[in-house]
Amino acid sequence: MPSVQLKPGREKTLLRGHPWIFSGALKNHPSVAEAGTIVRVNSHAGKPIAWGFYHPRTDIAVRCFSWNPEENIDDNFWERQLDNAIWLRERIVPPKTDAYRLINSEGDGFPGLIADRYGDRLVISVQTAGMEKIRESLLRIFQDKLHVTAIYERSEGQARRIEGLEDRIGWAAGTSDDSPVQIRENGLIFFVDVVSGQKTGFFLDQRTNREIVASSCPGKTVLNCFSYTGGFTVYCIRAGAKKVISVETSQPANETTRRNLSANGFSEQQHPIIAEDVFTYLRKVQDPVDVIVLDPPAFAKSKHDVRTAARGYKEINLQALRLLNSGGLLATFSCSNYIDPGEFEKIILFAAQDAGKTVQLLRPLFPGADHPTLLPHFQGRYLKGFLIRVL
Repeated sequence: MPSVQLKPGREKTLLRGHPWIFSGALKNHPSVAEAGTIVRVNSHAGKPIAWGFYHPRTDIAVRCFSWNPEENIDDNFWERQLDNAIWLRERIVPPKTDAYRLINSEGDGFPGLIADRYGDRLVISVQTAGMEKIRESLLRIFQDKLHVTAIYERSEGQARRIEGLEDRIGWAAGTSDDSPVQIRENGLIFFVDVVSGQKTGFFLDQRTNREIVASSCPGKTVLNCFSYTGGFTVYCIRAGAKKVISVETSQPANETTRRNLSANGFSEQQHPIIAEDVFTYLRKVQDPVDVIVLDPPAFAKSKHDVRTAARGYKEINLQALRLLNSGGLLATFSCSNYIDPGEFEKIILFAAQDAGKTVQLLRPLFPGADHPTLLPHFQGRYLKGFLIRVL
């Protein structure tokens, strides 16, 4: 296989386990290697260090997936990578749960691949040229190992265009049944639209945070903003919340929330669903609540969006804090890669100051353990949140 050589001193982050090598760190580029080619990474002195996918035209020139340079990179290697991912999920996915992230890109040694399991279906998203090159092999391995009835692919978006790839959406294997799939999460029932829902159909990364927030809800009035299909809503009701108000602009998502409430024996009459823009709703509502969840979509989808996104995050958090009385809780999130935890914390602080509130940070909030990341790879930690208490 072709190889690349690093410039002097550029192997430090790689040796710590960071999976990305930027183009400026390379001393040489393979003359014939096309996008997605597997290359061996050598230090400046010529010592083999790692294996990765090479791309000649992107800022990230190599995405590493193995730090054993003597390893054979073949179908057996990728099968072992999948076995490791399965082994982890068998130990950390809670009982009465059949929906979880099986492969979390670099965090599981598959740079640019997401695979989410929903019962007997798998939803995949291929975002890099390297994964695209081995896609057919991966599909065979998934079918042999996972015994799923169908694999749906949602390989789309800006990341693929940067890699020079066209979108691919549709059934990659198995049935073509587009109806929502029923899943269980900690014993609760949810219906997931894997074909046209957000992300791969459900916010699997919030499972642990749904449990954390729900534990503070018995007897409380809860406002769930950007409620999507009602994940936080259903958890809080089961935990004993007196009333949960769900606010979401998407009518299809609200219909699914109604179905999820009904499937778990809960009533929309007691727990209303409001189809409205969250910004508009927060600005006009006056009735105080005990707990607020803010889980908006990514406001910053590029570096150019950061300033506008920061204003948006500050506004919704300011309005939410305004509605919370003393002792009230705010669970607030950002899934924007370009807003780091430190910046997000400052945004919340400034929002609290402008709202005239003094707040305590009770705990940071992260995805569950089925969304692992490599410790040096902070860029892989897109979801960050805080549980805040108003004094």
